[in-house]
Amino acid sequence: MKVLPLPSIIEPMQPALKARLVRILVAASAVSLFSLSLAAKDFVKPVAQPAKTYPAHDDHTDEKVAIAADPYDTPDKAKIFSVDFAEHGLLPIFFIVTNTGDQPISIANMQVTLTTANRDKLTPISTDDISRRLSNPKANTNPATPLPFPVPHKKVKGTLSKKELDEIESSQFAAKAVEPRTTQSGFLFFDVADIDAPLARAHIYVTGVDDAKGTELMYFEIVMGK
Repeated sequence: MKVLPLPSIIEPMQPALKARLVRILVAASAVSLFSLSLAAKDFVKPVAQPAKTYPAHDDHTDEKVAIAADPYDTPDKAKIFSVDFAEHGLLPIFFIVTNTGDQPISIANMQVTLTTANRDKLTPISTDDISRRLSNPKANTNPATPLPFPVPHKKVKGTLSKKELDEIESSQFAAKAVEPRTTQSGFLFFDVADIDAPLARAHIYVTGVDDAKGTELMYFEIVMGK
């Protein structure tokens, strides 16, 4: 059966029918464009640069490992997320680990602590804690003691949409090793709801980074703000 091109089908039609078909085609195109627009807003993790290129970093040149922390604490940077973390007292920090050596390093036992100017010691919170904070702004999500890092991700139930939950899980730092001449990155989330200017004169301390022989490297200290 011969299939006529679209113009050949439309031309012989009655004017009213032709106008109706045109409206249907325009509506279908609008739906397609809207769907593409929604897809374009899906979370895309920033492309990490070598850790030593970020303003806040600690570079152990002898051990050939550098770690950086890049806060996403401004509206312009935070717009990559669909969730307004700042509104819920959460601070996302892009965490970058670069290994320029010839041997892999292990970060399976790594611990990260954000120490504020007032000596508050904050550790990254889990997906469960993020969900609880988003559904209950008064929820206490700061653990009393540092947790083993990375924090295991768990499926949670609550008010978050699947898209929001997927965004939170996919954005978090989850690497357990860094291969030679590579960089691993992801977001850490800190509960700063009751802390004014949490980054002013703050430091991030990183421990539990091991070389290929299992020997722990000297701790990393990242100065976050003046």
